[in-house]
Parts: sequence; C-alpha cells; structure tokens
Amino acid sequence: MWGIRKLSSSSSRSLGVFKSRSRSPQADCSRSITSAVYLENQLSWTLQIKPWVFSKYRIMWLKSFRMTFACLNTMRSYRYPWTRPYSTSRTTVDSREVKTFLTLAHRWWDEQGAYAPLHSMNDLRVPFIRDNLLKTIANHQPGKPLFGMKILDVGCGGGLLTEPLGRLGASVIGIDPVDENIKTAQHHKSFDPVLDKRVEYRACSLEEIVEETAETFDAVVASEVVEHVLDLETFIQCCCQVLKPGGSLFITTINKTQLSYALGIVFSEQIAGIVPKGTHTWEKFVSPEKLESILESNGLSVQTVVGMIYNPFSGHWHWSENTSLNYAAHAVKQEHLAEAEFVLEDTEELQAKASSSPAVHEELKKGL
Repeated sequence: MWGIRKLSSSSSRSLGVFKSRSRSPQADCSRSITSAVYLENQLSWTLQIKPWVFSKYRIMWLKSFRMTFACLNTMRSYRYPWTRPYSTSRTTVDSREVKTFLTLAHRWWDEQGAYAPLHSMNDLRVPFIRDNLLKTIANHQPGKPLFGMKILDVGCGGGLLTEPLGRLGASVIGIDPVDENIKTAQHHKSFDPVLDKRVEYRACSLEEIVEETAETFDAVVASEVVEHVLDLETFIQCCCQVLKPGGSLFITTINKTQLSYALGIVFSEQIAGIVPKGTHTWEKFVSPEKLESILESNGLSVQTVVGMIYNPFSGHWHWSENTSLNYAAHAVKQEHLAEAEFVLEDTEELQAKASSSPAVHEELKKGL
C-alpha cells in the first residue's frame, strides 16, 4: 500500500506535490512521480502505480501489484497575505495625519504635554508586550528579558515605546512617515549609549519596507496607530508580511462607539484639551470585532483583547474588561495556514466524475 501525507497549499486551485513511500519491499517507488488533473471545476488527483508514464492529458500513472488507486483532494483554503502581490502605488499613510503630527514633533518627550497619556500608557503596554513575548522564550537573561528578539515599532513617533523595548534587550527598529518625528527620536536616543546598538530609526512607511523585511521580525508593535491609517486592511497585511511565522502583533487603539466619540473626541480634544484638536477621526476608529475579523482573515490568530481605561485626573491607565473605549490586542501569525487532506476513492467513482471529459475518460480506460 501507499501512504500520501498531508501537504500545505496556498489556495483551492494550487497544485500540490505528492511524496510517496512504499510499505512493501517488492514495490520500487523511488522514482515514482505524481501529478494532477483538473476535472471541470473540481480539483481531483488521479494516481495509479506505474513509474515514469506521463500522458499528454497531464495524468500520471503508477502501477504496482495490478492494483489501482485514485485520490480525491479536498482542501481547506486560507488566505496567504504575504504572498499576495502588493501594489507600491497604494499607501496607508494619510497626508492630513502627517501634517497634524508634524506640528507636534518637538513635543514627544514632554511628559506633561500633548503626549502625556502615551507616556503613562507605557505602564500597561510595555509589560503587555514583554510578558506575551516571554511566553515564547525558553530562557531569558536577567535584566534583558527580550534579548535576541527583533521588534518593529510601526508609527514610533518620537520613540516613546521604542526605547523601553530596547532597554529590555530587544533589537528594535522604529519607523514613522514623519521625518521630524524620527529626528526627535534619534536625538533623544543619543542621550543613552545603551540604546545605540539596540535601537534604529527610519523615516518611512510600513509598506515601503515590506519586501526587504519580509518575515524578519519576532514582533510588530502598532500602538495608537491603526486609527490613523488610510487602509486598515492593507496595513494589517503588511504587518503580517514582515512577521516571522509564529511572530506576535501587538495593537492598541480606540473602539468605535458612541462613548469613544463623546470622551475620546468631544471631551479629550474639544473640552479638556488632553490631546490636540484634530488628532483623531471617529470614522477611523475600529471595533475589536472588526479588527479581529481582519486579523484572522490575514492569517493572524487573536490571543488576547483587553480594555484600557485612562483617568484624566490622575493621569494613569488601568486594565479593564470593558473595551468600549481603548483596548489592546495580541495576535500570533499562524505557522501552518493551509493543509490538503487526501481521501482515497474508488476508481469507478472517479471515472464517473471524469465522464464529462471524453479525453480524460479515454486515458482512464487505457490505464486500466
């Protein structure tokens, strides 16, 4: 008998490659070759045991002990975002957002200024990233728990999150489309020699470095970023592309609810002035359900979604089960996104399915 093992497949129309192994010492399978025949709108695999016979109709026959086998390939198809053609003409950067952050570039490290909530958010997001990444590390160094990890901080701004991750031992690249933000980040990094070899900054968008950094990073961080991008679907695709299989994506953002509009825009921007006016656009906010749907459809398995609450009077954040305002999400890139399952089928049944194709039917008759 012959065994056919499960194989990975990128879509329901992909052609697989079979590897066979003989369980009988009398059968010589070392030079056996297999191939596929596509019958009407159904992907079917027709196999017989007879080495080195390849018909003009792309049917491979293999014969052994006068027995004939046929296989029907049934597939579960998943999307492979990192193999999809990416158009460089598309961008996730909103030029209006760039202008807004350009005027605030010099204020990133003012802990009492416009970015004060982001400074205090580190009390939650840094441990959130660290603790989830430590689950994937068998042994870590004291004082440098993330040593050996490569992290991409997308939309790093002035480096408020990039630097703490670097101090935990990780090798971090911070990218931002606003050149002035990167200049501020580089200037601040220069005061800490420890960060010189661990942290690198680049003035660019995520889609500009997708090809050169494909499957490079152990983690991608997009903190307070997705609510500012033009095309969330493309942005998530790019994040997935640069992640290694099994790598983690961390996102913090704002839910799209009436409460988030009232507190996140009306109160925070227009009344209390906690953040500058025009910083956020409610239409760009994304609910946890929609974000999870986009992540899952792009090969990312959501591990955690947890709410975050900011107290404007104390200036501190705390975790919450309520995700109606801010929330954090952790997703992991799946290592095996698709597999093909092969089910043995009687030759008579397969011939019946091929009856609509006279040429193939004739070849089946000859093979018998």
